[in-house]
Amino acid sequence: MAAVDRSLVANLPMFAGLSPADQDELLHEARSIRYPKGTAVFDQGAEANRFYLLLHGHLRVEKTTPQGQQSVVRYVSGGELFGVAQAMNLTQYPATAVAAVDSIALAWPSSSWHRLIAKYPSLAASALQTVGSRLQDTQTRVMELSNEQVEQRVAHTLLRLAKQAGRKVDTGVEIDFPISRQDIAEMTGTTLHTVSRILSAWESEGIVEGGRKRIVLRDAHRLHDLAEGGESIQARKHGL
Repeated sequence: MAAVDRSLVANLPMFAGLSPADQDELLHEARSIRYPKGTAVFDQGAEANRFYLLLHGHLRVEKTTPQGQQSVVRYVSGGELFGVAQAMNLTQYPATAVAAVDSIALAWPSSSWHRLIAKYPSLAASALQTVGSRLQDTQTRVMELSNEQVEQRVAHTLLRLAKQAGRKVDTGVEIDFPISRQDIAEMTGTTLHTVSRILSAWESEGIVEGGRKRIVLRDAHRLHDLAEGGESIQARKHGL
């Protein structure tokens, strides 16, 4: 297994504040793994025997309910810790992580978790930040589902994804990984039909640009206005 170049991780929060020697030692305990697009890094319910740092790519995190209903709960981008079940006192992974594009992750054995966080406080801090961020995201989505119209929820979701993984293109900001309308429907608690209708209306208004698993935010200001409860495109079209 080839050693990971320290320069690839030196500026990531997990490695910040560590000496070069400590960075090398922490990297030495990790294994670098490639995950081709569509490959599962781990499955929901499987023994949480590793924790990870995503070096490159994007992962789609999916959760299946006891009734068998699957939903996309979030995406993981490069530089993020994930699969840190130990930080939540879990012995099994609570969701499935799938490579949305070809991805590379560093993996450490879960058996070394407590020793590593004792020796490298920045790892514990990164894990705490990760868990806190996930909790905040969950609370935000619950509030949106309870209090917002579907169009607002879709707008908020696209803005969050663009903030997390937006890439400047000629026509606006592109969400830099493949995402389907079904994915958006699952993330916003609505149907594929509803999301398709909303995005088609937004495309005709020049707010977004779509394609096969591709979304570009052409007018982020208008999208933000919709997210905050501005006049709905659907309502205006129907004279409501």
